[in-house]
Amino acid sequence: MGDVRLVAKDLEVGHGGRPVLKQVDLSLRAGSITVLVGPNGCGKSTLLRTVAGLLPALGGEVRVDDAPLGSFARRTLSQRLAFLPQTSQAPAGVTVRELVRHGRYAHRGALARHTADDTEAIDWALDVTDAAPLAERRLDELSGGERQRAWLAMVLAQRAGVLLLDEPTTYLDMRHQFEVLDVVRRLAREHGIAVGVVLHDLMQAAAYADDVVVVADGGVAAAGPAGDVLTPEVIERAFGLRVSVVRDPATGYLACFPQRSQAPAAS
Repeated sequence: MGDVRLVAKDLEVGHGGRPVLKQVDLSLRAGSITVLVGPNGCGKSTLLRTVAGLLPALGGEVRVDDAPLGSFARRTLSQRLAFLPQTSQAPAGVTVRELVRHGRYAHRGALARHTADDTEAIDWALDVTDAAPLAERRLDELSGGERQRAWLAMVLAQRAGVLLLDEPTTYLDMRHQFEVLDVVRRLAREHGIAVGVVLHDLMQAAAYADDVVVVADGGVAAAGPAGDVLTPEVIERAFGLRVSVVRDPATGYLACFPQRSQAPAAS
């Protein structure tokens, strides 16, 4: 495990002063992927947006690189922390390279002259997301998986040490979901980025997470390595669903299967 890049202590989050989650502790480490899972409406995205500085915390503290989140100017924070929302909009006709250039605004502003450092960061972001062959293509011509890699490249161009992703596989077919998650895992492992990601699929969480945080019933129901957290007891408590959890002997990945209320009738 690498150094802690982001930590939340006794965090309370919500909307309009109304708490959704209380007493949340969360740590994101360099080179590690932490996956947030939980039922719809439990507050996963609200938590992620709060630690990204996009929503005010109702209580507790968030620190980035051991400094209070609120001590950073917006542009300075964007150099340390990058956030990709569930859905993003780009101007019509923009190319992938033009989109990725937007990620450099955290360092130079929208009107500043483009520098050699910008070019290097853009080329790096395109390369590590396997988006370099798409650089001159228009975003609206790409498949869903290709577009998501382009958006990832844009936030990576910020050169931030913390990457927060809100359901990055939504609307993608199975192949493109795993392609995007493979890129995310490579970013953590090879480039030392601390990743926090919201996912719906428990099997994807088990396959890609170093740590899983289960959010339910107004707080954290369980947190830790997937094998310790994704148990039938925790899943039933959080999701209201009885499951069997098995481990693939070839890959070591966990799989969850709903339990039938009764055995199917014999044919």
